[in-house]
Amino acid sequence: MQVKTQHDGLENYLTDASNMPGGHAEKLFVPESADDIAQILREANASGTPVTISGARTGTVGGAVPFGGYVISLERMNKIKSIDRETMTAIVEPGVILGDFQKAVEAEGLFYPPDPTEWSCQIGGTVATNASGARSFKYGATRGFVKVLTVVLAHGRELKISRGEAISTDGQSIEFSGICIKLPTYERPNVRKNVSGFYNARPLDAIDLFIGSEGTLGVITEIELSLLPKREGLFSGIVFFEREGDLLGFVNEVRELSFDNRNAAVPAAVAEASRRRGKAGRLPDSQRDAGATLDATLLEYFDAQALKFISGKFPETPDGMAGAIFFEQETTSENDDELFEAWNALLEKHNADLDRSWFTTNEQDREKMREFRHALPVSVNEFITKHKQKKVGTDMAVPDNKFPGFLKFYKDTLDASGIDYVIFGHIGDCHLHANLLPKNDAEAERARHIYGRCIAQAIMLGGCVSAEHGIGKLKAKYLNVMMGERYLNEMIELKRVFDPKGILGRGNMFG
Repeated sequence: MQVKTQHDGLENYLTDASNMPGGHAEKLFVPESADDIAQILREANASGTPVTISGARTGTVGGAVPFGGYVISLERMNKIKSIDRETMTAIVEPGVILGDFQKAVEAEGLFYPPDPTEWSCQIGGTVATNASGARSFKYGATRGFVKVLTVVLAHGRELKISRGEAISTDGQSIEFSGICIKLPTYERPNVRKNVSGFYNARPLDAIDLFIGSEGTLGVITEIELSLLPKREGLFSGIVFFEREGDLLGFVNEVRELSFDNRNAAVPAAVAEASRRRGKAGRLPDSQRDAGATLDATLLEYFDAQALKFISGKFPETPDGMAGAIFFEQETTSENDDELFEAWNALLEKHNADLDRSWFTTNEQDREKMREFRHALPVSVNEFITKHKQKKVGTDMAVPDNKFPGFLKFYKDTLDASGIDYVIFGHIGDCHLHANLLPKNDAEAERARHIYGRCIAQAIMLGGCVSAEHGIGKLKAKYLNVMMGERYLNEMIELKRVFDPKGILGRGNMFG
């Protein structure tokens, strides 16, 4: 096990993609086994030394930034232990890079759906943050694919927990492995994506407490994941609309048809989530039959400002558009013609500009579409760096019936501010990123005030303060506002069961 002190150069481990300043630590540990981690934690727990877990440091909320104490980097615990084609499962260590894992799984004829924008992240980090992304529209977040976790607790004890092993059906305490957990009483917002605080539901599986806990309950040392059969084909499109009303009407119908036509091949947790999501707005039987096979994997949005912003890198982007939608549909050789016709009819119905839209079924062109999607946040970061500012970007989600009003609030507020902005993201999940682009310190100050107004509006509408990026240190005060003192204290009491001295992830979630 490698150990470094302040004099050995810890600079690379004192920050993450949030660029949060002020990080410092006494020691860096780079363990190679769960036993190494247990040894580190026993020492830290005895002295009350805070411990920060460091993955690939791709997070945007300061969760991996230490403020004193020890840093544990999981980079050397990076083995793919097994990929089983028969059981469609994989066992990995937490330091495995997501992109490498997805390639290894694909080589076995299998598919791992979680798809956050940053593929250089580590799988342990994706579990710790319950990472999602574009494909969560169909497949949900990482939680639905985690079968077994091995975790080392703050005092050095190893805990292995399997899905289904310990479940509370009625909100009563859960007991397993000699541990008794009193569950929080709060209800989570009725949104499609939410990583704001500890997970809570009825029923509640104990394994789900660790998924999305941001390194505050234990250190993940091994993960067993569910896999799916490799997809045969994909039909993809980036579709442009001259009127926003047509675009939103198209999204609403695709969403409803997709939820209605979900197949049974996804994991049970995801299927149940889709069932809950779809039951509120079911279509008449005649419409369901007409779109019997339409089922989008992803629905991504670009507003007019985003299209203008990205046109420098993609000059083929048409002018004068109100927005665009990037969609994908899984296909087989038996249904591809039927699906093409169904999508074409739906696009014509909602007045899409078919002549200037882009469609493909081959991987090379699909990669160009993904480059178009991912070039936008990259361009935003370049703009911010050029003007020596910090990005101000939202990550809230609201209930379905509140989404149109929230989008209007975004646009009215940002237009009135006079600050450049782009809005893009996961419209299928009613979750968009509004990125403000301040060019000077005065605009940056106004942008931060606007961000606070967006937080307040999302909470007022029954939404969450973080849909996919997590809370970390940067959003702890917003979680406090969203949860309130009573429910935040319930989360703290839950943490104390696993980490009585509060050494793990100090500053994450709770400030």
